[in-house]
Amino acid sequence: MSIVVRLRLDVAYDGTQFSGWAPQPGRRTVAGVLLGELQRLFGDVDGLTVAGRTDAGVHATGQVCHVDVAAAAWERLADSLLRRLAGLLPPDVRVPAVTVAPDGFDARFSALWRRYEYRVADAPYGVDPLRRHDTLAWPRPLALDALNAAAAGLVGEHDFAAYCRRKEHGTTLRSVQRLDWRRGPDAILVATVQADAFCQSMVRSLVGAMLAAGDGRRPPQWPGTLLERRERASEVTVVAPHGLTLVAVGYPVTGLAERAEATRRLRA
Repeated sequence: MSIVVRLRLDVAYDGTQFSGWAPQPGRRTVAGVLLGELQRLFGDVDGLTVAGRTDAGVHATGQVCHVDVAAAAWERLADSLLRRLAGLLPPDVRVPAVTVAPDGFDARFSALWRRYEYRVADAPYGVDPLRRHDTLAWPRPLALDALNAAAAGLVGEHDFAAYCRRKEHGTTLRSVQRLDWRRGPDAILVATVQADAFCQSMVRSLVGAMLAAGDGRRPPQWPGTLLERRERASEVTVVAPHGLTLVAVGYPVTGLAERAEATRRLRA
């Protein structure tokens, strides 16, 4: 490609039938499906980069990615791209918006935060059949005040080694900006967690620890005490992926390139 334009894509998907976001040989992934249809429309595309790589079974309503395409192809397809993608993509992936990315935009490294929600049902009968793919059924009653007390001990900048799958040369230092629970009118408990970034399985591990406090098997302060450890806590249950949804990604209004460079240095 000679002259290229960077596009920002907002993406939503039901992760039930996907082996996560990242391409994997012989497996159906969100990136693989999306890239295939983008190549069908644009021909040569480059650098499909996502804000947060979701695991197998995890959903998204507010995922963000970027891709570089030929400027001439974008000019030709701009007005019809959303409709074309809707006709080509399978029903479990949608692209609600495509825009020309501002200068310096990087879907991953320019992000200030990612926000997830985890849905849990503690009703004796389990989960409504229409929500079984995005809500975890918990076998014990959960106390909202105990869940929020446990959450309070996890907010802030900490080393979350006890809650992460450590990667070589990677840091487990993260800043959790928000973590709280609410019970909706449908009686479903929803945990909202927002951080600058997450390491693998971190959200599902945090939820597992908080649920142990919420149902009374552990004291509310227990999840916070695990932050003193520098190795993964084997007694923490990593809850199932299907209750987890990436709902939003936040970016600065200005200074996108500077934010991306600062994040690259931090993650290194």
